[in-house]
Amino acid sequence: MIRFIAKRLWGGGLTLVALVTLTFFVMRLAPGGPFSKNRKISPEVLANIQKAFHLDEPVWQQFGRWLWGLAHLDLGPSTRFRDYSVNDIIASGLPWSLTIGFWAIVVATLVGIALGIAGALRRNGVTDYLAGTIGVIGIAIPIFVIGPLAQAFFALKLNWVPVGGIAGGWHALILPILVLALPNIAYISRLTRSSMIEVLRENYVRTARAKGLGTRRTLLRHVLKGALLPVIAYLGPATAAIITGSILIETIFAVPGIGRHFVDAALNRDYPLVMGITILYGGLVIVANIATDLARGWIDPRVRHD
Repeated sequence: MIRFIAKRLWGGGLTLVALVTLTFFVMRLAPGGPFSKNRKISPEVLANIQKAFHLDEPVWQQFGRWLWGLAHLDLGPSTRFRDYSVNDIIASGLPWSLTIGFWAIVVATLVGIALGIAGALRRNGVTDYLAGTIGVIGIAIPIFVIGPLAQAFFALKLNWVPVGGIAGGWHALILPILVLALPNIAYISRLTRSSMIEVLRENYVRTARAKGLGTRRTLLRHVLKGALLPVIAYLGPATAAIITGSILIETIFAVPGIGRHFVDAALNRDYPLVMGITILYGGLVIVANIATDLARGWIDPRVRHD
């Protein structure tokens, strides 16, 4: 198990290094710069500004300087928000993004598994058709369509929740969390249903029933353990989808998370902020995938020998 963990950590570290390096140089190759949208200024002033942010140095030297700052947990100053560092911006927006993402994945997992189990145990029934309908809606309709429709119906017409922002407290986060969770509810429910049906046909489940083991004990001790392995494997990529999906959610619902800052930074060539949020997103996704692999290896020993 220790070798399995070390292998996953080593692979995750290499992936993060490749992601950071590629993002840094791609941003520098893109046309424009952090100050290309500013009003026309003299070459002398522009040279002084670039010197203050070390943009007059060779690219390899800028990369080395950024790595040195990263080693000291200093992501540098933002070129867009002059009075704030990248650390300050991430610290202010990260709690909102993590709150939405965490509860979205919790809701998606619990509701998706419950619908999948109900659909598998009551095939071709009302519950199965309801789960299938939710799955089709969640997969077919994108977030940027569901979000405004949910705002118009639940916020403007029914006045149940705020339209957006954070002034309404935790009530303002209900709609963003549900909209972000809906596509993953669809995938998890369909995956759980198909996996449950397959496991119910296995010989060891029939043997457990033949021994007189009750239906509830058979489901909890034998069926669920095998049926949830594909769901656990999906949760790693699902976490990545929720993190990237939160960028749209934060924009639609005016939530002050780091997703909105990431979009603004990319459009305005705010190199330090783009790099800081990229390494944060990449690290979260890699950690989620490593955690998923470890959970699968703990439940199914065969995974550790792949």
